[in-house]
Amino acid sequence: MKILAFSDLHLSVAHAEALVAASAQADLVIGAGDFCNQRKGLDQAMALLADISTPVITVAGNAESAAELRAAALPGMHVLHGEGMEFGGLHFFGLGGGIPAPPFGEWSYNLSEAEAEALLAGCGQADILICHSPPKGQGDETSLGMSVGSTSIRRAVERLQPQLALFGHIHDSWGFRGQIGATLTANLGPEPSFFDVTP
Repeated sequence: MKILAFSDLHLSVAHAEALVAASAQADLVIGAGDFCNQRKGLDQAMALLADISTPVITVAGNAESAAELRAAALPGMHVLHGEGMEFGGLHFFGLGGGIPAPPFGEWSYNLSEAEAEALLAGCGQADILICHSPPKGQGDETSLGMSVGSTSIRRAVERLQPQLALFGHIHDSWGFRGQIGATLTANLGPEPSFFDVTP
């Protein structure tokens, strides 16, 4: 299966156009959160992606909540938050939000590590883990050199060993590729990224 994945669109028209064009080459599109900015413009973000005809699996970022994303979702778009689904013989599990809570103010949609841990505990199997926030120590470094990833997501990756752990959130680490055991980890960013995955 050829997967097109991205994160942190943040209402970028140029990136949306590139993603729509690239989606024609994909069997599935994955969006790892932050479609809009500070809980504003989500319908506009969805309109930018409306010409994607490929199935889409998404999680919320910290710029929109899971409920807001579900309400705005396009036809053929599946929003996962503490839940999984099967597609094309592969198991997907998703978790949105900023984990741990970033210092962005009250608008940010966040989960505590304990809340994330409880939601991730319900996942018994995943070929692809989709989170907005990175696992601790993987694509989570800020411009100041701070590691701000999630320990609960890191533990879930270590336990589940999915083929892919896809995320975004930390803009300074966009494009990062790493490894946790057998799992390829990727901080996506808004540029089109392709992954070939077999069931």
